[in-house]
Amino acid sequence: MDNVIQPPKLAHSALEDVLAMLIGTLMVSFGVILLRQVGALTGGTAGMAFLLHYLTHVSFGTAFFLINLPFYWLAIRRMGWQFTLKTFCAVGLVSLFSDLHPLFIHFDQLQPFYATLFGNVIMGLGFIVLFRHKASLGGVNILALFLQDKYGIRAGKLQMGVDVAIVLASLLVVSLPMLVVSIAGATLLNLIIALNHRPGRYSV
Repeated sequence: MDNVIQPPKLAHSALEDVLAMLIGTLMVSFGVILLRQVGALTGGTAGMAFLLHYLTHVSFGTAFFLINLPFYWLAIRRMGWQFTLKTFCAVGLVSLFSDLHPLFIHFDQLQPFYATLFGNVIMGLGFIVLFRHKASLGGVNILALFLQDKYGIRAGKLQMGVDVAIVLASLLVVSLPMLVVSIAGATLLNLIIALNHRPGRYSV
């Protein structure tokens, strides 16, 4: 059998990375405002930022940016400077966009279950865009991607377990129905990641 000639691997250009960063962070931050509008949560560092926001009324963007600061050390040591810089930019953009969106759009009425589930879908798609371009949104994402690259542990499965634990810890600040749908939303988000971001799926 003749050997199949593989096409050369083409790395993303700087422009493609910039556009992906903008698209991915806009999607994630829009999902964030849907959840915030109905008082829902999700997992990961975003879930921690929601908890801090609901408890202290610090803006989500500020809380999200500050919570991520300790994780950059792991990113630098384990994932390299390029990944860390992209992640720092992604976190900064999500923090900025999540506080800017309400200046341009306002929801008079949102069905809480719909907003929570659809918000997590949008966030999951944004995560995939960022992961595809070697960036993340810090925190649990950094840990999950590191363990996936080093040990083959699926990022989505690890994040799912951590995220459910974080959402469960939110019972003090949300009602039981919102807690249930928040868990469902976090699970849905991580199923999207697990199905679409697997080791060896992409060549570059």
